[in-house]
Amino acid sequence: MRLLLRPSHLFILITYLALSAVPFVPLALGKPVPQAWQILGIEIVAWAAVWAVFGRPARFHWLLLPAFLALPTEIYLIVFYGQGISTHHLGILAETSPKEAMEFLGRKVWSMLAVMVLVAVWWVASFRAARQTRELDWHDASRWVVAGLLAVFGLLGAYAWEFGVRPARPAADASDSSSASALSGAAVTGLKLGALPRWAAVPVEFDAFIKSWPFGLLARGVDFYKERRYLAELNERSSHFRFGAHQVAIDSTPEVVVLVLGESSRYDRWSLNGYTRDTNPLLSKEENLVALSDVVTSVAATRLSVPVIISRKPAMQSLKDGFTEKSFVSAYKEAGFKTWWLSNQISFGKFDTPVSVFAKEADVIQFLNLGGFTNNSNLDEILFEPLQHALSDTASKKLIVLHTLGSHWNYSQRHPQSFDKWKPSLFGIDKPVYTDLDIKPQLNNSYDNSILYTDWFLAQVIGSLKASGKSAALLYVADHGQTLYDGSCRIAFHGHNTQYEFHVPAFMWYSDQYMKRYPDKIELLAKRRKAKLATENMFHTLLDMADIRYPGDRLEWSFLSPEFKRHKRYVDSYGWANYDNSTFKGDCREVIDKGKPLSRN
Repeated sequence: MRLLLRPSHLFILITYLALSAVPFVPLALGKPVPQAWQILGIEIVAWAAVWAVFGRPARFHWLLLPAFLALPTEIYLIVFYGQGISTHHLGILAETSPKEAMEFLGRKVWSMLAVMVLVAVWWVASFRAARQTRELDWHDASRWVVAGLLAVFGLLGAYAWEFGVRPARPAADASDSSSASALSGAAVTGLKLGALPRWAAVPVEFDAFIKSWPFGLLARGVDFYKERRYLAELNERSSHFRFGAHQVAIDSTPEVVVLVLGESSRYDRWSLNGYTRDTNPLLSKEENLVALSDVVTSVAATRLSVPVIISRKPAMQSLKDGFTEKSFVSAYKEAGFKTWWLSNQISFGKFDTPVSVFAKEADVIQFLNLGGFTNNSNLDEILFEPLQHALSDTASKKLIVLHTLGSHWNYSQRHPQSFDKWKPSLFGIDKPVYTDLDIKPQLNNSYDNSILYTDWFLAQVIGSLKASGKSAALLYVADHGQTLYDGSCRIAFHGHNTQYEFHVPAFMWYSDQYMKRYPDKIELLAKRRKAKLATENMFHTLLDMADIRYPGDRLEWSFLSPEFKRHKRYVDSYGWANYDNSTFKGDCREVIDKGKPLSRN
């Protein structure tokens, strides 16, 4: 004990203890830490493993440098966003240029640099202390005993990963695919060996290891590398694709086209579309705004629905990952436009990477969400500053995509307190139990408050376009809607097959200068406000908004074209159901095709 109390030894041990305490910061904020004991156990084992392998701190202290550098960011994200560094945050670091970082941090950059200097000094001081002592070396026989035990655990974990783990008891339902997948192995080697007995399985969950510190950072780096590889594979499919696009009237007239991708927004909760609550007090005052009353999305999931909106990917291929063509962003680039993708969504992850592959086509890409979907995150207004940078850019032709977080759950965390109009709400409740039907009124009030904030956000974007004094047009469309325990319906959110999720809000706004430039399009827009449209129409309409053509284009799919023709609208409901030949069952308004739905295959 006297040995440990020496100042240099105590400094080293406190340093390592401080790094290991990072996952438990929420406890100081009065918040629980899921899997706390498992995380603690993993950290103890990880430290023992590293010490056993290297023998002394001076030999492994270099490995801790990334953890020291990441420490301020990790604590900041935990305190303000309820999560640590994720694959998405590593993606932001990889994609952000020094200039963009300076613009984002503003005056905070000096505080950040000061913190980083202090952390660097801490690392150097602790490394120096580790080098100057040999009394913390682990050189007796117990080192090899511990290393041997850890090697056995490692082999058991690798065996379970490759060949799976036997279930504790036979599954009651052989069709339970979730249980089967949880127990199956990776089968990388091709060997045919039996699954590991349940009693021999190492009781460690990968999610808990990722949350541990500092060694969990390694797993996050591996996950990031895998996502980058997956993104590269998706991008490779369309890397050589070209539209051959051009603008009909090639001139230097300044022109701005904006697409706003809404999130989880429900058509009948917009007062613009007849809702009794005034959720659109600002948009309803816009004279040059035409609401589209009958737009349907094919599938109620962002990663599947957005590609159909921004590319020529057919609705009935939306369940398949990847696409061999690029998006409308590349068509605009070919036609001479400078392009921006400004997002308050996530860049990497199994739900997000398929959208990111299209975002990477833009000249300027910025992902600004430091939080996530289901917890605290930046509000959509964080997109205003990069939007202003885009509008003030010297390029005369501009395409700007704003991908918002909109009304994604948790609804009350999508807006500031000043928009908490309808009460009681869920505002200020960190993690409400969304499956509890008793909070139905609060849930619905919070959802309407998020729509009210979306109204304000969109009005500010339109105001910025007006102030530019240029020919400008904006198209807004939501990726999908939400079910909200309607009537006796006992389901909520999205991923179901209800009319509430397939029928989405959409509108087009245009400046006076745009109307003078394209009067025929505005006339047709007014006529088509009640047309039966689908998100499949959006790609073709977006190109038509700027008179962009390419060989084999399909103007009959643009609702701004005189060649427009109505087509069948299919939605993912027990197969591909013909939406316009369906009934809506019960209070959930489940979409049921009157005929036989087409196969998903």
